[in-house]
Amino acid sequence: MASPQSIGYKGLIYKIAVPSPLRRVFDYLPQDSAKHLDPGTRVQIPFGKRKIVGFIIGEADHSELKLSRLKCINAVLDEEPLFPQEIFNLLLWCSNYYQHPIGEVLSAAIPGKLRSARPLHLKKMFWRISKKVNSKIIEQLTRAPKQKALIELLLPSEGLSKQTILDQGFTQVVINSLQEKNFVESFEQQDPQTITTKPLPKTNLKALSLNNEQAAALDAIRKTENKFECFLIDGITGSGKTEVYMQAMQDQLNADKQCLVLVPEISLTPQTVERFAERFDCQIVSLHSGLTDNERLASWTSARDGSARIVIGTRSAIFTPLSKPGIIIVDEEHDSSFKQQEGFRYSARDIAVMRGREERVPVILGSATPSLESLHNTELNKFSYLSLSERAGGASTATMTILDTAETILDAGFSDQLLFKINQHLSANNQVLVFINRRGFAPILNCLSCGWIAECKDCIAQMTVHTKPPSMRCHHCGNSQRLHSICPNCRSPELSTLGAGTQKLEQFLQQRFTSFPVMRIDRDSTRSKKKFESMLDKIRTGDPCVLLGTQILAKGHHFPAVTLVAIVDADSGLFSPDFRGQEFMAQTITQVAGRAGRAERPGEVIVQSRHASHRILKLLSGSNYIDLAKLLLEERKIAAMPPYAHLALIKADGPQLKATIDLLKQIKSFSTQLILQSESTIHSIGPMPAPMEKKAGRYRSQLLFKATSKPIMQRFLTQLVCQIESLKVATGVKWSLDVDPQEMI
Repeated sequence: MASPQSIGYKGLIYKIAVPSPLRRVFDYLPQDSAKHLDPGTRVQIPFGKRKIVGFIIGEADHSELKLSRLKCINAVLDEEPLFPQEIFNLLLWCSNYYQHPIGEVLSAAIPGKLRSARPLHLKKMFWRISKKVNSKIIEQLTRAPKQKALIELLLPSEGLSKQTILDQGFTQVVINSLQEKNFVESFEQQDPQTITTKPLPKTNLKALSLNNEQAAALDAIRKTENKFECFLIDGITGSGKTEVYMQAMQDQLNADKQCLVLVPEISLTPQTVERFAERFDCQIVSLHSGLTDNERLASWTSARDGSARIVIGTRSAIFTPLSKPGIIIVDEEHDSSFKQQEGFRYSARDIAVMRGREERVPVILGSATPSLESLHNTELNKFSYLSLSERAGGASTATMTILDTAETILDAGFSDQLLFKINQHLSANNQVLVFINRRGFAPILNCLSCGWIAECKDCIAQMTVHTKPPSMRCHHCGNSQRLHSICPNCRSPELSTLGAGTQKLEQFLQQRFTSFPVMRIDRDSTRSKKKFESMLDKIRTGDPCVLLGTQILAKGHHFPAVTLVAIVDADSGLFSPDFRGQEFMAQTITQVAGRAGRAERPGEVIVQSRHASHRILKLLSGSNYIDLAKLLLEERKIAAMPPYAHLALIKADGPQLKATIDLLKQIKSFSTQLILQSESTIHSIGPMPAPMEKKAGRYRSQLLFKATSKPIMQRFLTQLVCQIESLKVATGVKWSLDVDPQEMI
């Protein structure tokens, strides 16, 4: 008869997920006399030769491993699960849907400080006056002024932390002296996470009056009666979407609930916090990658315990637990920044909808240029469509003109007509916004003698010329080199630049319009948070100036003094290899154009193009974004592309292109067998080199799968991933899976 040891262990075991690429959980025994552990609790476990932090996923009464091979949990790090049950369920769904290891999903959902064995609440040493201290004792300390001063500091408090005492100029010797006399006593308690926020004046506490469309949108949201429903607010720029958000949020705050607001970019977070702080008299926290680890943990903790009533953050904030969830808002829902492009590749917008369903709260998606996926969901009645077609406050919609530059001689990228218009608006004491989606001085450095072009040694891409400081940089991998003065190929000094970026336009505009300041706002000029805020403050004064920048200027900024928006080159997205290219281009142009005429002054938009007769540009100038979106949806339907199909992209990268292609060929072989066995309607395209074949020194290839049914795609991917993991992958080659990819480059 076989012993129990040889056929596996029967008894209480915990299933634990660890942050690793392994798509499985591991069996561990409980600690001696340990209490029952719920899913979502962090534990420290032995893993190989290391001790790591894992998450309880569940429990079982049987393990396939022998008892002798099972290890015990070293330490329990949390008194209760980090996540409420609804968020834990959501994270399990994310792991299954995006086909990503659950340990890495859980790790990505918490602040970095909690990925170590650090408790959620640290205990710190505090000091307080002992009960025996009275006024006579204090008088006896006249000859010890430091000890007396410390007693007087502690008297009005219930206790001060050791660090606070030291910060006041006292030393450990003074503390020890008072302790020896039993005048002070120490105690430990959890250190409350403090959030330091700059106090803002409450200048606009009252809600603004709504126009008819805004009022109708708010009424529709209120009718949900705090049940799940997803609303798409399609509101032109300046239509007052934020006012609708704030009045819907006020309803939730009045009901003692919390609000979660997602914005696409870090640069938008401070202005959103400032605007909400002027309106709401409650604690508001932000969550984004620009915070320190301590700041991020403090914000996360205050959201989790309910003390923060409003949480504003970028995509990762979607996983922040709330003790009393009331509403979720995703502003600029179309923005590609909501899709994580590395590691755990999730869409914060899509997860927001799933979270709303799980927590039974309303979700608002807002945009002036809604994504085709969201518009399609309104057609299917999955989302409720709310339209704001008029600018709030009586502002008029800016007029748009397309300038044909196909046969025009340009001066640093500007036509004479555009330069005349810029001068006209500046002379009228208005502000002008010049947009070009290309930073640096020039995109190409070439030799006039031999035709050499400066290329990145690690990418299949040209090096961009920068003048501040003088250098050549690759905008794909970050590689930087000194700026050549002679051709490295033929030694000729006849080097020239082609094209124009923000730095070149800045130089030209400064020379052309000497009486007006030119402020360049791009990733290079706004690396310093203080400098960016300083530039925004100057713009808000309303003094005439030229704002020159990239997409940073296109997203959500309110510049009431801007009356002219000039788009220097609108052609880059018209012929993109990405099937979403025209959608992205139309969204960018519409968003940038929306910066003009947002107050009482009328706005004007001028778009330069060498393809002025292109139907996309004609639709944008003569109609509105929704008409263009309907056209693109028809094309997607005919081509059976998203949102009428579902995509999954398997990428491989490695030191040689052949090795990546070979791996994807094996994966395609597996996929072909699975498709035949299941008789599913899944199509594959590839393998083939990626449009950018080499990036950061690694060669890239891809294999695309397309299905008309999401459940069919999910079942297929679950089986395929299991088979891929059984493959022996060549040294240095890596693969990844992107479900619902947003970028195909």
